[in-house]
Amino acid sequence: MHFPRPPLSECFADLVATARGDRKASLVILNGTLVNVVSSEILPGMSVAVSGSRIAYVGRDVSHLIGPDTQIIDAQGKYIAPGLLDGHAHIESTQLTVTEFARAVLPLGTTGGFFDPHEMANVFGIDGIRLMLEEGRQTPLASYMQVASCVPAAGSSEFETTASSVEAPDVAEAFSWGPDVIGLGEVMNFPGVVYGDEKLTAILKATLAAGRIADGHFTWPASDWRLSAYAASGVTGDHECVTPEDVIERVRLGMYAKMRRGSAWHDVAATIKAHTEYGIDSRRMVLVTDDRISDSIRDEGHMDFVVRHAIAQGVKPVTAFQMATINTAERFGVSRDIGAVVPGNIADIILLDGNLADVNVAMTIAAGHVVAENGKMVVDLPKYEYPEKVLNSVRLTPDIHSEAFAIRAPIESGEALVRVIQVVENHVETPELKLNVPVGNGLLAPSPDSGLCKIAVFERHKQTGSRSVGLVADIGFSKPAAIAMTVAHDSHNLLVIGNSDELMAEAANEVIRMQGGAAVVTADGTASLPLRIAGLMSAEPFEVAAEQSAAISRALVKAGCTLNYAFMTLSLLALVVIPTLRISDKGLVRIGEDGIKLVPLFCAEE
Repeated sequence: MHFPRPPLSECFADLVATARGDRKASLVILNGTLVNVVSSEILPGMSVAVSGSRIAYVGRDVSHLIGPDTQIIDAQGKYIAPGLLDGHAHIESTQLTVTEFARAVLPLGTTGGFFDPHEMANVFGIDGIRLMLEEGRQTPLASYMQVASCVPAAGSSEFETTASSVEAPDVAEAFSWGPDVIGLGEVMNFPGVVYGDEKLTAILKATLAAGRIADGHFTWPASDWRLSAYAASGVTGDHECVTPEDVIERVRLGMYAKMRRGSAWHDVAATIKAHTEYGIDSRRMVLVTDDRISDSIRDEGHMDFVVRHAIAQGVKPVTAFQMATINTAERFGVSRDIGAVVPGNIADIILLDGNLADVNVAMTIAAGHVVAENGKMVVDLPKYEYPEKVLNSVRLTPDIHSEAFAIRAPIESGEALVRVIQVVENHVETPELKLNVPVGNGLLAPSPDSGLCKIAVFERHKQTGSRSVGLVADIGFSKPAAIAMTVAHDSHNLLVIGNSDELMAEAANEVIRMQGGAAVVTADGTASLPLRIAGLMSAEPFEVAAEQSAAISRALVKAGCTLNYAFMTLSLLALVVIPTLRISDKGLVRIGEDGIKLVPLFCAEE
């Protein structure tokens, strides 16, 4: 089955003919309660008529539109609402291909999203973006892709080694692929924007010249004067909001504030107070997932979960639906196509049972076709075949030994003052600690009861041999354990964390043998999550990938790591553009008020 989404210019005449009754509707939804996100009303006794992929008529009497071939859906006792939209997400973070992601979220009421495939771009450049774009086009999902803006994330190979780069000509080329290449992905190197980095300036110019929007990623405080400078660049949306003040200041500057509830980033409860307590107009507030792992989609939900959560924080149900539909569509300039159940729009519609606040999705209609009912897909989606190079992207050999994790100290014995990355549960920031760590025989030797683990990054794209080793606190391992993964935002080199050099080597080699993924190794054995596609996404169906991901979580918990969705939190420890201290294959990277810089592990060497 195909799910075309033709422009309104090609089909409005048929819609008008259907609306006046000269043509019969292909599908009619009868007598439901309409969630009108445009007028902010709940309207009982409403019906919707669809012609092909778009809505022809919305009203109380559609009897003149029903013919012998019209599919009729009785919505008595149900709510009719626009399909939910994710205003900022990375499909790669779900560990799923675009097709399997669509299979996972369509039954939950998500009918579209605005996806930044910068993980894939870091491994395969704009070729990787194009692969995901093409795959998305063969699904019922409205898959709008953004062009990765910061590859490498920090804008320079000085701080990390990536497989690819994305330059201004690449951005301009990607915008020529079609209107579903909707804009520029999150501009993570915000210091580069503020201080006039030439590469970012050229990329933003190409974006604005093409008439596209630009998304942001600003982590300095909202009160910082540089937020205004950032907004002046044309960046008009930002998901790095963690306080009500972050939302308020962005909205005041004309930006859309995106409020995130991913698997491990729980920011909605705080940020939504900008509306519920401070009274800020909600129409420039957007609900997003950012990063949501496959097993949390299975166990909690997707955008349905985020909307439900916002309502639980005191948001009116119709307002919460606006934050996940019309607000999102308006932010990206596509409200003429999606985001509301109104004549002319594409028929992305959900029917909901029970109380509206429960967001209990009973049916999903995408591009005029019923694609899911009662939590299950009712149409088959073709499998997308990725090229061989994408399936073999880990250019390391499984011969890493425990000695690779030894850290030579500047002294032979005693204690050394070292920088340590601190993990904070359910938050993306990682404070910098300075701790005295024992040294024996010239090597750092953290005591077993210190709570410290080693953390290492091995370059896996270009066979450079580049690697670094540091320390991380608050992982929680209470017994010998290690985890290795090629999901290591954003460069996606091989990241290894553990309190046993031997187990760290074993975990690293297992991931290399799998050609990407994650492995947890303890005395009890090994839990594995193969992610063969670019080292980021599973080649398995959603259900299999979700269970393998859950097995990784269970193994971590059994080893003492009880961080909420720990895999997601740990995967960001190599993301060198988020404050404060991170690690790459080049060493420790600190981002602060003075920008991004490499810093030594040992404080005495500074």
